[in-house]
Amino acid sequence: MLHQAVLLAETIDYLLNDPHGTYVDCTLGGGGHLRRLAENLEPDACLIGIDKDLDILEQTRKTLSFPNIKLVHGDFRRINDILDSMKIDQVHGIMMDLGVSSFQLDEAERGFSFHEDAALDMRMNREQSLSARDVVNEYSEDDLTSILFRYGEEKYARSISRAIVNRRKQSPIESTMELVEIIQTSVPASYRREKHPARKTFQALRIEVNGELDALLEVLPQALDRLYPGGRLCVITFHSLEDRIVKKFMQEKARSCICPPELPVCVCDHHAELEILSRKPIIASKEESASNPRSRSAKLRAVRKL
Repeated sequence: MLHQAVLLAETIDYLLNDPHGTYVDCTLGGGGHLRRLAENLEPDACLIGIDKDLDILEQTRKTLSFPNIKLVHGDFRRINDILDSMKIDQVHGIMMDLGVSSFQLDEAERGFSFHEDAALDMRMNREQSLSARDVVNEYSEDDLTSILFRYGEEKYARSISRAIVNRRKQSPIESTMELVEIIQTSVPASYRREKHPARKTFQALRIEVNGELDALLEVLPQALDRLYPGGRLCVITFHSLEDRIVKKFMQEKARSCICPPELPVCVCDHHAELEILSRKPIIASKEESASNPRSRSAKLRAVRKL
């Protein structure tokens, strides 16, 4: 399956503010956003692509070219360290396309998909130690329940966790299809007839394995700090947990007053740090949703640093 960058034109329209500037793609993936951005930049601009999946990084390196481009194997939560190592203080734009990429889903052996049989893995960075197998076979029932409920918003989190713990007493759970079968037998038949019953569990495990929400909480303030005044931050999310974090951060930083609401006049002397560029998140057009199913759940939020 060909990787298709979601909300491509919309993201670049919001992100681009200086054709000679420096831009960072925190989630390089297939390089679709960075490639389109490069088409709108002058040769003296600088592009930086970050990804913690070395396989994807090397694959994209072969197809992405620009006079001044730097591709980095790393975690975007360390964007400060990455830019410091390049002696770059501030940049003109930062973008993030969160979640699992098409490349990772298409490689069955990575264990991200609940449609393909593979070893339980789900690591975006294969150099890290924690995998989905570790979580499924070693976490307590209470911890598993908490993860499925918090990260997957799974209403049958307790029954799924109990079934996992009971099954692994016989032998370790090793494969994605084995886990899918456990999930299917631990939820009501009516739930199985809705969307795939393993969807939320797999999402929760992936988030836990890769520390996705913690990383997002860490990177957002760093990204804002690294922008020049007038610089843009664009974030594409794919589920409500990510979107709530991004929305809350942007709304808080856009507030010009933090006084208690009961005060008749402002006395806090607080200043907004950013301007929200779209009142509502940007979603995919009907045409894009039809041609790229991954885009259907995507939401783009964009801000400008004041």
